[in-house]
Amino acid sequence: MNFEIQGNIVPSVSMNLSKGESVFTQSGAMFWQSEGIEMKTNTKGGFFKGIGRVFAGESLFMVTYKAVKDSKIAFASTVPGSIYAVNMNEVRNFTIQKGSFLVAESSVELKTIFNKKLGTGFFGGEGFILQELKGSGIAFLEIDGDVIEMNLKPGEVIKIDTGNLVGFEDSVKYEVETIKGIGNIFFGGEGLFLTKLTGPGKVILQTMNIKDFSLRVSSYLPVQSS
Repeated sequence: MNFEIQGNIVPSVSMNLSKGESVFTQSGAMFWQSEGIEMKTNTKGGFFKGIGRVFAGESLFMVTYKAVKDSKIAFASTVPGSIYAVNMNEVRNFTIQKGSFLVAESSVELKTIFNKKLGTGFFGGEGFILQELKGSGIAFLEIDGDVIEMNLKPGEVIKIDTGNLVGFEDSVKYEVETIKGIGNIFFGGEGLFLTKLTGPGKVILQTMNIKDFSLRVSSYLPVQSS
């Protein structure tokens, strides 16, 4: 499959599919397509896998697009940012933040996983529910803002705002850490948790936290009086 990522503000990825090739995405992500594409909508893996995707911020149903002849199809991001291609032939497993998945070849498996730390699960929020990419082929991730790639050395640690995490290789150790100090929690502006990543391995970050961005925009919206 040949592909091209186009656009700078709200980009899209266009693909050339040979007859028999197929890709899957969540409902509503398709941008445009040429003739010769067959569309099939289902829960892809069963009802319970679909429910898991809902918890991960994706749609219950997934859509598979299969080329019945050589065709083209494109998928667009939903917010200003970037699209990042993960070649699953170069990594064994790749864990991603909920809401980051855009589209992938059908040879890629998308699985919802849950953080086992009870405290994180109790308080909820980002970092509790993640998704795992497995298999072979190429998967495309939707990035909020710009892409930052980091290759951590063995034992190297970074701590980041959970909303700025996109994904990481399975060689990277992932932990959710509570911010210390009551004053820091309530007045530091970083929330209750930070994500702690320990190398070795590749880490993908995004410069925009969509929740913080939404709050900033909403503060400028007029308030209707009752």
